[in-house]
This record gives sequence, C-alpha cells and structure tokens, in this order.
Amino acid sequence: MATVTQSKKACAVNPLKMSAPLGASYAFLGIDKTMPLMHGAQGCTSFGLVLLVRHFKETIPLQTTAMNEVTTILGGLENLEQAIVNIYNRAKPALIGICSTGLTETKGDDVEGYLTLIREAHPELAETALVYVSTPDYVGAFQDGFAKAIEAIARGVVEPAAERAPQQVNILAGAHLTAGDIEEIRDLVESFGLTPIILPDVSGSLDGHIPDTFLPTTLGGTRVEDIRRMGASALTLAIGEQMRPAAVAIEERAGVPYRVFDRLTGMVAVDAFVATLMEVSGRAPSARLKRERSRLQDTMLDAHFHTGGKKIAIGAEPDLLYALAQTLADMGARIPVAVTTTTSPVLERMPCDEVLIGDLEDFEWRAKECECDLLITHSHGRQAAERTGIPLMRMGLPLFDRIGSQHTVSVGYRGTRDFLIAFANQMLDHMPHYHANDWPLSAQSQAAAAPVRGRALKVPVVAAGTSGAAGACGNGSCSCGNDGDAVVALPT
Repeated sequence: MATVTQSKKACAVNPLKMSAPLGASYAFLGIDKTMPLMHGAQGCTSFGLVLLVRHFKETIPLQTTAMNEVTTILGGLENLEQAIVNIYNRAKPALIGICSTGLTETKGDDVEGYLTLIREAHPELAETALVYVSTPDYVGAFQDGFAKAIEAIARGVVEPAAERAPQQVNILAGAHLTAGDIEEIRDLVESFGLTPIILPDVSGSLDGHIPDTFLPTTLGGTRVEDIRRMGASALTLAIGEQMRPAAVAIEERAGVPYRVFDRLTGMVAVDAFVATLMEVSGRAPSARLKRERSRLQDTMLDAHFHTGGKKIAIGAEPDLLYALAQTLADMGARIPVAVTTTTSPVLERMPCDEVLIGDLEDFEWRAKECECDLLITHSHGRQAAERTGIPLMRMGLPLFDRIGSQHTVSVGYRGTRDFLIAFANQMLDHMPHYHANDWPLSAQSQAAAAPVRGRALKVPVVAAGTSGAAGACGNGSCSCGNDGDAVVALPT
C-alpha cells in the first residue's frame, strides 16, 4: 500500500495539474450537439480553449459568460441568461453544460437558482437540457471536474425505465481514455453482441475526422436521447475510479447495477473485463479476441527484457497514473517516483512506496535523485527531460508537441500490446552503445601483438578451381617469381 503525501511548497512550479472547469468542459465535449459554457471571466475560457486546440488540433466549441468587475459584484444572472439565450438562438444545442469557475464560486453565484429563473422566462428552452456542475478552480484537478460533470449528467438527464434491455450496457469512460481507447472498448463490447452507450464518447467528436457539415456545437459523441435511455441498461461498466460516483448516481436514479474497473491496461485487468462481458452476454470470446490475447502474451515475453528492473518516474492524473504504473509493475519495472494532481482512493493501491500530490518540479527532482531510466508524463515534462538527460515517453493530456495523440490506444489486449511495444522501443532507443576503446586490450595482449606489426607475412595463394598451390598462379607455368605464396605487408 502506497503512502499519499501532499507537497508542502508555497506555490506550484511547472504545474502538473489542470483545472476542474477544464475537465468538466472536456466531459461535455463527448456529447453530441452540446455547447460547454464556462461561467466566469473570459480568460478562464481562453486558456482552456487554447490548451484543447493545441492537444487535439481541432476546433473546440467553448463559450463564456464573460464576467467583468461590475457583473461579478452584482451577480451573474444577467450574463448567464444572455449567454444561454444567445447559444440557443444561434446553435440550437441539445444540451448546454454550465461549468462554474473560481471567480463565480468565490462570489457565491446561485447558478441553480439562476437556471430556474431562466427557464421560467424562456419557455423555448424546454427541450434543451441545462446541466450545471460546480467546479471551482481552486478545488481538485482535471479529473475531478470531469467526474463531477458526468455525475451531474447522470443525475440530471438519465431517466428511469420500466423495462430492462438485457443486451444494453452503459460505459462510463474516464478522462484518462483517448478517443482511440474508447473506440477499442466499443469494439470489445460489441464483439460479445452487446450494445454499449458510452458516456462521454469523445471518439465520435474529437477523433480527428473531417465532417461533411459544420455545426457550432459538438459534432458527434453520445446523443442526449441515448443518455436518457441509460436507465434501461442491464449493467453499468465504469472505467476508472473517477467514474464510481456517476455509476452510483445511475444506480440510485434508475436501479442499474454497476461494476468499476480501475484500469483496462494489462492482461489481468482486461481478462476481468472480458469475463464480465462473457457473464452479461452469455457468449464466449471470439477467435479474434483470443488471438489478440495470444499476441499480448508474446509481446510480454519479448518486452520483459526491457522492462524488468527499470526505474520509471510517472506524472499523471490518478487513474492514468495507476493504469500505467500497475501495468509496468506487472512487467517487473520499479516505480520509485509517482506524482499526481489530486486525491483518489486508487492512489493507495499504487505499486510503490509513496505517491506525491505535487508538480513537475517535484517530479523532476525526484526522478533525478532516483536515477530513473524513463519519464512518463505529458508535454509539459519535456523541459525536465532535457535538464535531467532522462528520456521522456509522452502520455496524458496535453500533448501539444505531437500529433495524433487522440488515436493512441493503451487499453484492451491490443492497446496493452501497443503500449508495451512503445515502452520497450523507448528503452532500446536509449541503450548505451559501445565502441572499440570501451574495452581496451591489456598491456600483455598489446605486447603480444606488437611484433606482428610491420612484418611481411607469406600468404598462400590458390587459384580458383584448384586444390593446391602449383606456382603462384596454380598452373606451374607462371613466371611471377613466387613459389605459391603472396607477400603481404602488414600496416605499421
């Protein structure tokens, strides 16, 4: 069991974490025809917008109530109302997700009361879902805001059902999963004949496709009407400890049982997930799935030479931190440095002695002190890698100095295989290379070789197609003057 400690520094240096409002906004981006709305100053939204655009290399729909000094003091009802009405008139979204910020939380805006007044004044909003989530910047981190948003959606949109759909399952996808990860999970669930409803589904909205049309809202993702139908599912599968509150909310609201999987990276974890799917569907795994598992086994055999005994430093959100650390520990690696952003029950189960809630400065110092072989964190860790001389494997969000990050897969049999291959190749790229002078000959060996230098040696010359030396050319009639040997001068 790991000990969780909090950094005691007065301020963060090169922060590892991102804000809760940004995490909540990201969750709303996985729902079709949705507009995330940050209730706060313009700067809060601008920062988050730039970060997401740099990571995904895509247009990101994100709006603000643009609070200023006067409206902050007097209250944000007017700004919130104007923003919601403008968004409705221009975009006609199916859902507007309102995320509070540090500014409006400090002021104490009663947003839920505001929304009641806005609905009374604007009956045209009756068909538009308005979901509010409290996410002050100074509490929690990216993963916390994401989890709160999904819980708010579950409590506000999911509807109870009179009958169960036995082949329908809910998938609650944590913030640590990429678009490629979610796609892999969908394929895995569907291979058992089940119909998944994934919340949120960024594989439909942020997977890097070029759409046939344009919408000012999100284009793709989970439809609001599908979210309402989640109450009829046979089971909820929550991926990541952060999704437990949302799974509990669906159970309380619609009576749908749930199971939480703290990771889907690693053979043991995927086996448990597959066993659950077999139980729900009553079907055996396909031949293709068995083949993928066999490929992962072979990759584990190949990769363990490059993972065993390696010291790895990981800086990431709790659920991603646990998934990567546990998978590498299963392969024989050591995790002397684990730095995260916020508290989580999963941290106590980490395969290391200590987990620090800190920043990238803590991450850098500890990795250098422990002489780690590899750093794993997002793009903001590149300076630490340069200063320490330790190679960096980029994982998490944001990854703004790479393209295609949303397509990487690290879950399931195939994703675990790809992750282990990438890790092992990273180790191979930084293996020490030896040269001739790295192992110099002893003085005795050099003395023994010294008389040979500069001396002419007679080397027998045998013509092609002959078995012996009959003269220098092998035919007994050559007039070169040699007796079957060639004279070779060794270099001095």
